[in-house]
Amino acid sequence: MTIIYFILILGIIVFIHELGHFIFAKKAGIYCYEFSVGMGPKLISKKFKSETEYCLRLIPIGGFVSMAGESVEEDKKIPKNKRLQSKTWLQRFLTIFAGPLFNFILAFVLLLIVGLAFGAPSTKPVIGMLEEGSAAEKAGLEAGDRVLSINGKKVSTWDEIIMKLQLTNNGNPVDFEIKRENGTTKNIEVKPEKVIQDDVVSYHFGVGMDQTISHGFIPSLSYASSKLYSLTKSMFTVLGGLFTGKIGVGNISGPVGIYSIVGDSAKAGLSNLIYLMAYLSINIGFINLIPFPAFDGGRILFLIIEKIKGSPVSPKVENMFHYVGFFILIGLMILVTFNDILRLFR
Repeated sequence: MTIIYFILILGIIVFIHELGHFIFAKKAGIYCYEFSVGMGPKLISKKFKSETEYCLRLIPIGGFVSMAGESVEEDKKIPKNKRLQSKTWLQRFLTIFAGPLFNFILAFVLLLIVGLAFGAPSTKPVIGMLEEGSAAEKAGLEAGDRVLSINGKKVSTWDEIIMKLQLTNNGNPVDFEIKRENGTTKNIEVKPEKVIQDDVVSYHFGVGMDQTISHGFIPSLSYASSKLYSLTKSMFTVLGGLFTGKIGVGNISGPVGIYSIVGDSAKAGLSNLIYLMAYLSINIGFINLIPFPAFDGGRILFLIIEKIKGSPVSPKVENMFHYVGFFILIGLMILVTFNDILRLFR
């Protein structure tokens, strides 16, 4: 079942991403050779009345929309006005941006479904419980305290609290600025407890989130909006952590790591599986917007450069940029996959 869930989750996320590109490409009048879900050899292909061939490929990871005008080589069979380069700047931008945008839309819809079907959990930065005898309880934190900032950095959701604690989780005291239910504010310093399990060192605070569950469309809408915002903001924090060295490449997961997480989430229930799908969709949308070669963000970067300089960048230069980036990306994926496999045997 884990394999089935894994294929379905990644398949749907990739399908929605590529559908975004495809819809806006068609709307702009760009000739699309192929709309494909999966990579590798074709399993099923069908060509309807339009020029596009719709394919399902063997390896259920990835997918693509093949558009006329993406590469340096010109297809003389395709009219110039149906090639990507011939379209207006806005049409090209929307065609590229639509893929990540559809991932964020999918994530929002999934989070809304979680709220409507299972109830909307609180996302407020409020301490719901404290473990008896924990570092947080000994320091003076109380259930009901609203966390305003961690080490002087403001937080507005529980996700932000978790992220900031993880990034500062080196055993040093952490400053919690909190607001009590009576309206008073104070700063409380918590020194986490050192825990060693299976030779892995971690630091434990002993705080838990507010477990309040709300029902109805408005609470679900609020939950989906707040969660989408906080998870997206967490991506920026993770990206910053990678650049500053606070987060190592070894902490990043690829397909093998995602497979393990899917299995664990499936055991925890349908709501967790839908939530994971939303989380992964945000991940894919966010990563694709990073201005790195071979990503949608890399192509958007060249569009921005074009807008600034007033003329297109040489297609040969841009394609070389993406080719080099693609090989770097493959190398990174191999490293991440290797780390994922090592984690399986720990």
